[in-house]
Amino acid sequence: MRWHVERWVGLAAVLLTLAAAMAASPSPRYVNVLFLGDQAGHQPLLRAQQLVPEMLRRGVRIHYTEDPGDLSTDNLRRYDCVMIYANIDEITPAQEKALLEFVESGKGLAAIHCASYCFRNSEKYVKLVGAQFKSHGAEVFRTRIVQPDHPVMRGLEAIESWDETYVHHLHNDEGRTILSYREDEPWTWVREQGKGRVFYTAWGHDHRTWSHPGFADLVERGVRWASGDWALALDRPEVGDFTYSPAKIPNYIPSEKWGEQGELISVMQNPLSPQESMKHMVHPAQFEMRLFAAEPDIGKPIAMAWDERGRLWLAETVDYPNELQPPGQGRDRIRICEDTDGDGVADRFTVFAEGLSIPTSLVFARGGVIVTQPPDTLFLKDTDGDDVADVREVLFSGWGTWDTHAGPSNLRYGLDNHIYGTVGYSGFEGEVGGRKMSFRQGIFRMTPDGGAMEFLASTSNNTWGLGISEDGHVFASTANGNPSVYLAMANRYSERVGGWSPRVLEMISDSSRMMPLSPKVRQVDWHGRYTAGAGHALYTARTYPAAYWNRAAFVAEPTGHVVGMFALEPAGAGFRSRQRSNLLAGVDEWIAPIVAEVGPDGQVWVIDWYNYIVQHNPVPEGFVVGRGNAYETDVRDKRHGRVYRLVNKDGESGDTVLKTSGRSGLGLTVGRPADVRVRPRPDLRELRGEDPRGLVLALSHSNMLWRGHAQRLLVERGGRDVSSQLIELARDQAVDEVGLNVGAIHALWTMRGLGLLDGDNPEAFAAARDALRHPSPAVRRNAALALPPGDITRSAILNAGLLGDGDAQ
Repeated sequence: MRWHVERWVGLAAVLLTLAAAMAASPSPRYVNVLFLGDQAGHQPLLRAQQLVPEMLRRGVRIHYTEDPGDLSTDNLRRYDCVMIYANIDEITPAQEKALLEFVESGKGLAAIHCASYCFRNSEKYVKLVGAQFKSHGAEVFRTRIVQPDHPVMRGLEAIESWDETYVHHLHNDEGRTILSYREDEPWTWVREQGKGRVFYTAWGHDHRTWSHPGFADLVERGVRWASGDWALALDRPEVGDFTYSPAKIPNYIPSEKWGEQGELISVMQNPLSPQESMKHMVHPAQFEMRLFAAEPDIGKPIAMAWDERGRLWLAETVDYPNELQPPGQGRDRIRICEDTDGDGVADRFTVFAEGLSIPTSLVFARGGVIVTQPPDTLFLKDTDGDDVADVREVLFSGWGTWDTHAGPSNLRYGLDNHIYGTVGYSGFEGEVGGRKMSFRQGIFRMTPDGGAMEFLASTSNNTWGLGISEDGHVFASTANGNPSVYLAMANRYSERVGGWSPRVLEMISDSSRMMPLSPKVRQVDWHGRYTAGAGHALYTARTYPAAYWNRAAFVAEPTGHVVGMFALEPAGAGFRSRQRSNLLAGVDEWIAPIVAEVGPDGQVWVIDWYNYIVQHNPVPEGFVVGRGNAYETDVRDKRHGRVYRLVNKDGESGDTVLKTSGRSGLGLTVGRPADVRVRPRPDLRELRGEDPRGLVLALSHSNMLWRGHAQRLLVERGGRDVSSQLIELARDQAVDEVGLNVGAIHALWTMRGLGLLDGDNPEAFAAARDALRHPSPAVRRNAALALPPGDITRSAILNAGLLGDGDAQ
């Protein structure tokens, strides 16, 4: 096995060199600002919505967060300035240390208004800001500039606005220069501390000041000065103005009544090119947005998946939402997108299948691809190697078609060798494998041959998101204020117990509130909250920072132009979900992300549906309902669609160092902890099944996408000649930084898929039984699930003490 590792390390070096060439031209330099807000009375999110679009035009990119945990050394090093506009009482010692070191190392702090009453437990923070708020009244007043030649104030006029009349105390005059006064009260000042700079203004209680043009000028100057002289000298990017055209757009107003309308919107923003639209996007500073594919090379993408060669497959639709066609007469396609020259941009586009109508999801199986196209579940396959499907088979039918935005979606290959998916309220009514089935919105799974299907759990609304963690936990997102649910127990368990009945999955997130960075959000209902939550993919690779690993989930909200980021945290035998910030937020009104997934490079890829009209129903006044239960309008876009990669600038090669200790479980014995460098992707010979031993090794890859393909290909291959390798991998006792041994987990399920745990291979069964005592709780849990039911398994579970396991899951 050593030659395998050496060959891969060599391949990794080659691919790392290619990765450097792949990097697209860097985007223009922005001043990167972390804006820390909260949910208190000053409404920082609303103020950010006023500020962010304007600052983007000025070359200042502001990432908004309400998580004080973002004040960490590792996170802050990627920013030029921290802006605080919050009333958070306490800062932890680690956060205080990180913020002070950030400033003193040469970075900036911009403290706005209530920031002088933030972190009251920290004397060091108060000194850093330069004073603390003491009391206030409120009136219209004008400030007096006393340092007109300072870089912050040069050329600015004094502001007059209604605001709170702050009075401060605990003044720190060390290194402080006062720039303006309100009467005799210091009002705006700057400080220098260490190598860094601090800007503070007491202006900014509410929208009256924040909408003042002079306030935007003041904040921009303060942020640039605090960031450094380089930021003052930095040219603004070339950003064109939005243009508009006459239109009739439904307008809904926040109220307790569902779908209550206001006056029609009479103009709509015109679309932008991908390159211009990217200038109106905000994301954490460690990432860079890169375009992979866009119109006219691709159509309107509605779903995506990557094959075992790392190629992107898109389901594209023109027929959605009103024009569902008879079988074979549709205008929709499955398209393969490839980057053949290694520059990170697709340059080869092949139509794999056409004549489809509203294909909603796709997943790879049995040498082909399974596609949901209501009412059918299709199996498509290319048998002659030209990347064009010449097999088209209906596996089963029954998906409801009366509402085209309520059908099946999110097909995923699960750890248990089943295909998982979600469905909305159009539901299913049909026969699968000779069994009649009927269910509505929720989560299902099916066998890859389409011979059996199981409804796992009901959800409360239309369901458009699904995520499976590295240890096999299943999550979902729905419409109407429920961005995150957890499938703790499938219906089949409660249905076996007399008097029990399955429960609808409940929200596990701390809030359904979304955080758009543009005030131009059009929602029918659940205003300001997730009303079209789509996707719930977890970060299941190792190219992003460690805080993301198997913990961050990405929920897209096209009505708010955002991809929200949720931190999944164990809570007893279940989970809770906490919204941290956005992975992506746009202020271009057409931006409509519908899914964010981990790609073959370990980066997150985003489909931007790029559509001004997101609303499907209800039917607005003055419009008519069309087919598919969607209202008809001429401004539904059919031409635009983009796929972006959100690249971590610190690890864009996808190359990852995994820690091992003792025996690696891969036939490589090491005498002490060692590093094994894992390639961005396995060798193609392995993933074609030509190297089954290499496929087993790929079960430990740092990216779950590759592990899933390797497991699937081993199971589909059906050969038991790799059983000794799988057994060795299942017995590997190593535990990684997040408490997992992913190779052991995939080995268990691969053995289950190959029938090695069914009783005729005692050694394989013993390895799975012994995994019930593995140091990783995730391996113990998956061993209990992978072992076949029966008396021997029950005894093994009891003997391993799992009923008293210290990990409730």
